[in-house]
Amino acid sequence: MIRSVRLIVCVLASAGLALRVAEGPEPAPTMAKAASAFLAALDSSKRPKANLPFNSEERLNWHFVPRERLGLPIEGMSSEERHAALALLETSLSEGGFKKVDTILHLEEVLFAIEGTAIRDPGLYYFTVFGQPSEQGTWGWRYEGHHISLNWTVVSGRLVASTPQFLGANPADVGDGPQKGTRALAAEEDVGRALVKSLRADQRAQAVLGSDAPEDILTGSSREAAIQADRGIPYEKLTQDQQGLLLSLIQEYASTQVRSVAQVRLARVKAELPSLRFAWMGGLEKGQGHYYRIQGSTFLIEYDNTQDNANHIHCVWREFKGDWGKDLLAEHYRTAPHHADSLSHDQRAEQAHSPTGIQ
Repeated sequence: MIRSVRLIVCVLASAGLALRVAEGPEPAPTMAKAASAFLAALDSSKRPKANLPFNSEERLNWHFVPRERLGLPIEGMSSEERHAALALLETSLSEGGFKKVDTILHLEEVLFAIEGTAIRDPGLYYFTVFGQPSEQGTWGWRYEGHHISLNWTVVSGRLVASTPQFLGANPADVGDGPQKGTRALAAEEDVGRALVKSLRADQRAQAVLGSDAPEDILTGSSREAAIQADRGIPYEKLTQDQQGLLLSLIQEYASTQVRSVAQVRLARVKAELPSLRFAWMGGLEKGQGHYYRIQGSTFLIEYDNTQDNANHIHCVWREFKGDWGKDLLAEHYRTAPHHADSLSHDQRAEQAHSPTGIQ
């Protein structure tokens, strides 16, 4: 039920629970090379669709529902263009993360077989590059479609943000047809349930906030994730085995990304252990609607499985101040050797729009 831990090792020792994370290279240069190759591979008529200004309003216009998006969809690409697009995606995700998003994409085939509606189409996943990718530049990119929104931001050649990171699955557990038994987000469900069911009665009284689960993740597609109520069971109130389950669950979310990005996230989790809380709402058994969240001082993981008879998962990793690298971008523009009158029109517009002076 619980998959082996790949990047995070939980060591139960007398000194307490330690986290060791495998080293990984800075991904931005490889990502920039792949993004440049993708744009170069595109027909000149398609390139403007796939490449928008870095400070475009669209960069923050994220969602996980099936809808028309700005960017170039897979269905609009030639085989060569598609190959370059998937190469970019592969450089931006771990092997396991790439497998997850590919599985989610192909769930559209299951939905089309059930509903027969045109919006259930694995070709409607969009690649959008914001700005000009370079090894020392500031740029970003997004891969988005139904139940997927993955966002990366690079500042001065360094990857500074990989959130919002949203993944969903419908059906969460395919019950029939050629993909019967497919579970794109199995560990997100199983490890969460294993943790809450491992709790003693007194622990459960703290962790379980109610018998009814919300209809969706509480942050939705907001551009700024709101800190949720400081409720749930604190990390320090868990046994060592339970702490291991919680950290394995966090690792499952972090390891969607490449190793170095997961490393940064998990190092921060280690620093935030005293503030960490796990909260659950809804039923404890499979098939019963349920929700959980893991909240630290700087990040939030939310998971919801209530729709379609609790067979429809939404889950997300958000940063309270770091989505799209907002804070680091603000600092970058404050300290960069230029003045407001030298900024591009898009940069000035973005500064005016942002409550902190920059988005």
